[in-house]
Amino acid sequence: NPYILATLLFGLGLGTTITFASSHWLLAWMGLEINTLAIIPLMAQHHHPRAVEATTKYFLTQATAAAMLLFASTTNAWLTGQWDIQQMSHPFPLTLITLALALKIGLAPMHTWLPEVLQGLDLTTGLVLSTWQKLAPFALLLQIQNVNPTILVTLGLASTLLGGWGGLNQTQLRKVLAYSSIAHLGWMILILQYSPSLTLLALLTYFVMTFSTFLVFKLNKSTSINALAISWTKAPILTSLTPLVLLSLGGLPPLTGFMPKWLILQELAKQDLTPLATLAALSALLSLYFYLRISYAMTLTMSPNNLTGVTPWRFSSPQLTLPLAIATTATISLL
Repeated sequence: NPYILATLLFGLGLGTTITFASSHWLLAWMGLEINTLAIIPLMAQHHHPRAVEATTKYFLTQATAAAMLLFASTTNAWLTGQWDIQQMSHPFPLTLITLALALKIGLAPMHTWLPEVLQGLDLTTGLVLSTWQKLAPFALLLQIQNVNPTILVTLGLASTLLGGWGGLNQTQLRKVLAYSSIAHLGWMILILQYSPSLTLLALLTYFVMTFSTFLVFKLNKSTSINALAISWTKAPILTSLTPLVLLSLGGLPPLTGFMPKWLILQELAKQDLTPLATLAALSALLSLYFYLRISYAMTLTMSPNNLTGVTPWRFSSPQLTLPLAIATTATISLL
């Protein structure tokens, strides 16, 4: 029903906006809750056992994270008498809130729910979950100062490494995208302490790249690597562009995905964290491997028994192709 859909999308927007605009922890918590409650019906709309299972998992993790956040902010108010987001000073609630927000966006080692949840959803809801739902927790992470840098660096490194390792043995595209999301978030968290503007840049470029990747898979109607092998007949032009989109996600020059990684490595080196930068760069190699594998399945192999008569790409919908064209161009030509 379009009215229900409009209400839910309005709820999503409202929740994020409330969190953005809040300087009080209770208000921030309320925005996150509205956000969670608005996306849950969208996730369960297909009444498929997998979708319902994914929705339940998502609801439980988000509720846990929100409860942790509420507990931490109340503890902070009790210890310091402050409800202000910017005024956090006590290390205990600070650490707890960082962990709660990490659970909310799916940073390692609190990441295990993300691939499972994403696998149960259709690609459109998966796209919302991978992009829009990350905005509100990130707004809070950017606002809290004087977090122990060790925590953020540990979370960031663990995410880049586990995001790389986890995606290696996946054949389902949505799970691969989930692990890719974990790895990208790790890069953003690594640099959060030293250059918040770089974190925002990485977040925005990640949004653009993920958007085009999800749209490509949606247009191909493919959810596993096997289904990509026959995408030549469905959309030849698109199939030849997709490897570039995927390699941009992996962070190869001269594509867009290279820019934030390059700047992050440069900033880490400036901060005398060369070992950290080296580890992060090596972990990007892991992710690169599975992007290359998908590109290989799509473009470098010709599937037998191709139905050359079937060309559904001529009738593809304009609502999908225009955003796809914009997103793909932004992903491929360095912004």
